[in-house]
Amino acid sequence: MSNVPADLKFTKSHEWVRTLADGSVEIGITDHAQHALGDLVFVEVPEAGRAVQAGEACAVVESVKAASDVYSPLGGEVVAGNPLLATQPEAVNTNPYGAGWLMRLMPAAGAIAAARLLTAADYQKVLEAEGG
Repeated sequence: MSNVPADLKFTKSHEWVRTLADGSVEIGITDHAQHALGDLVFVEVPEAGRAVQAGEACAVVESVKAASDVYSPLGGEVVAGNPLLATQPEAVNTNPYGAGWLMRLMPAAGAIAAARLLTAADYQKVLEAEGG
């Protein structure tokens, strides 16, 4: 059973979103996604200053099994990529909702309201429908 924290929002493509105190959001991949990928060996995060659109591929996670794109749940400007992942990509496996975050984004005006983010309960239903 995957860990689905109640305080986060989620996407059907297995990204999570946490709103931070300064109005920015932290984004990563879910526990379910990291389990499906297996042990990560490389993570490419976007650089600060990059503008991304909702649904745009903006990061890459690579495991011994496969490489997968990560899609931005929101449009906005990247304020930070997680520097830890350059040397410790396994942080996504060991702590996907903490040290394993991928990027921080300052959402464009109205981006959060426009996003089709799921509650933890709704995301759990997605996982159950997928057989997870």
